[in-house]
Amino acid sequence: MPERSDSDSRKLLRRLRDSLALPGQGQDRLDRITHLIADSMRSEVCSIYMFRDADTLELCSTEGLKAEAVHQTRLKLGEGLVGQVARMGKPLNTADAPAARGFRYMPETGEEAYSAFLGVPIQRVGERLGVLVVQSKAARIYAEDEVDALEVVAMVLAEMAELGAFNGDEVAPAKHTHPVMFRGGTGQEGAAEGHIWLHEPRVVVTNPVADDPLTEIERIREAVAKLRVSVDDLLSAASLDKEQRQVLEAYRMFANSRGWLRRMEEDITRGLSAEAAVQKEQSAARARMEAVPDAYLRDRLHDLDDLANRLLRILTGQGRDTGAEMPPDPVLVARNIGPAELLDYGRKLKGIVLEEGSVGSHAAIVARALAIPLVIHADRITTEALNGDPVLVDGDQGIVHLRPEETVTRAFRDKMAMQAQAQERYASLRQLPAQSRCGTITKLHMNAGLMADLPSLEHSGAESVGLFRTELQFLVRNQMPRREELVRIYARVLDAAKGRCVTFRTLDIGSDKVLPYMKPQDEPNPAMGWRAIRVALDKRGVMQMQLQALIRAHGARPMTVMFPFIAEGSEFREARDILMHQIARERNLGHPVPESLRVGAMLETPALAFAPDRFFREVDFISIGGNDLKQFFFAADRENERVRRRYDTLSVAFLDFLRRIVARCEATNTDLSFCGEDAGRPIEAMCFAALGIRTLSMRPASIGPVKTLLRRIDLSELREVIEAAMLNGDSVREPVVEWLSAQAGD
Repeated sequence: MPERSDSDSRKLLRRLRDSLALPGQGQDRLDRITHLIADSMRSEVCSIYMFRDADTLELCSTEGLKAEAVHQTRLKLGEGLVGQVARMGKPLNTADAPAARGFRYMPETGEEAYSAFLGVPIQRVGERLGVLVVQSKAARIYAEDEVDALEVVAMVLAEMAELGAFNGDEVAPAKHTHPVMFRGGTGQEGAAEGHIWLHEPRVVVTNPVADDPLTEIERIREAVAKLRVSVDDLLSAASLDKEQRQVLEAYRMFANSRGWLRRMEEDITRGLSAEAAVQKEQSAARARMEAVPDAYLRDRLHDLDDLANRLLRILTGQGRDTGAEMPPDPVLVARNIGPAELLDYGRKLKGIVLEEGSVGSHAAIVARALAIPLVIHADRITTEALNGDPVLVDGDQGIVHLRPEETVTRAFRDKMAMQAQAQERYASLRQLPAQSRCGTITKLHMNAGLMADLPSLEHSGAESVGLFRTELQFLVRNQMPRREELVRIYARVLDAAKGRCVTFRTLDIGSDKVLPYMKPQDEPNPAMGWRAIRVALDKRGVMQMQLQALIRAHGARPMTVMFPFIAEGSEFREARDILMHQIARERNLGHPVPESLRVGAMLETPALAFAPDRFFREVDFISIGGNDLKQFFFAADRENERVRRRYDTLSVAFLDFLRRIVARCEATNTDLSFCGEDAGRPIEAMCFAALGIRTLSMRPASIGPVKTLLRRIDLSELREVIEAAMLNGDSVREPVVEWLSAQAGD
């Protein structure tokens, strides 16, 4: 077969564009397209397979195969040669399809007569739409220019599908109009109803085919030149540190890549517009990104992806600065988002939905601090949602209803109304102690990390701040905060607490909390690596600066500090010695120092529970960090969705371990508290109280439900239920719930 010229490719695209412009339903258009492509490429067969759901491809149109197979033949992702093309996101070209690895024979199509096979993905940035296939009886490899031509056609089909060219019948439901449910993970509990606000609005290409390649090449060159200037301007900023500069240098390398620009220009000469050429290269980069196992290379491809978005915004004028007005009840939707960007939105957000993220990510930390419902791992929501779409966010179940049906909305509103009524009941108990029927009082403290949290100290009924996370002030900046800044922040926190105790946890970074201005550590298991107190003791300058800020912010006021992730007593003693040295230094400088001091440790590693008695006598208090302690106790990474919910907090093994910690603290007269997500779950909280843990620290919204339940029960009776259950099973949950149900019926 003679080689095809670029003009032939442009001619095919013009015919394709004219065909799509003709009236007709989606099926009519697809049938015209398959006929046109088969004729233009001199192939006996052209077929279009479209995704019916995330895992199923359906033959939607064909020229050359049996007509009765249309809408009957289906393949799973990865099944057969077509399924392989969809899964890999790149072309598959073979001269002998039946002999190719993974070939699946489908007798209803009649394709056994055809040897040559060329399949290319129909994909839009971040979204797989289908597969375009041509086949011939003669055994041959399709030429490179034929592969390029078919990829260009597939790109146009993807853009036309986005614009709704194939909607209206069984071929494809109308995009962005029908209800969709996304099942993800819980990042922050709570429920919210609102309207979509996209952090990175979709760029819609309305002109995928261009008649004048010279004009389009000039446009792409001008846009790339503007992109390069913008990156150079960012690099010229004096405030950049070494790590930020390295990231921007990678941006500049890609922006100045001749190969990147050359590939886009080649796509334009084949008939694509400048915008469509950018998206074609971006889709290819995304496909490569998903297939690369090396994290560093994935990050570099992510840089290229981000640059392509910037370039598209320059070409189209679309993007963040479109003039669109944020709805009054915004639910933020993004692939991912940094803590500083999230804080810029603040409490105006009703909910947050991310395609990526994790329970320990910066975004989750900020969402919890702001008490905003967050759902993570909502796969592909950024490709389906549009600004202004109605949405329901169920952070408790990790479910998002996009454009929900009225019945779903009514049920969701009923749930929210019940929660609101419960909050009113909790408010009536705000000034009352969490005193159980047996007379035992459990102290309920709140967790915080931002100034915005402090009003909850009064409204929630918390007695004090049991944990103030100091790392957020470090995470939301592009450079290390200055001591004077921290002094002002900590002093404002203490002022807002109005004399109530605030327990400041020193800087807890590392693992999933990496400062943007610190060099990332290439660790095989960062959760068990260089983090928290280990970083502080190795980077003493940072620790000393933070402790100086805390001392100066307190002045003569009582001060309470605890060190995170202590694994053995020597770490606590070393950290405490640094603190005492800084207090002595401040006194020598003539600065006021705290009138009293309490220094504690977070017990987040099983090892610390077995420390010598000396340690338990040295600390003023111990706070069990339940989130980390659980993951190490059960060897279940809390960032791993497959295992993090696999093990029960109320298992006999874990409760027995907690009971041993309680006994050690009682023997040494050491104050003990439990801090973490489980402290805010009423069933777990009452079991901890029954074991003898008299202080619980949780998010503000959990204090009402926990207090309500504690005031209803007799802890001595519950303790007997737990003791009996621990003798007879692996978990006490079911017997405890049965006992609680019986109490409600009395």
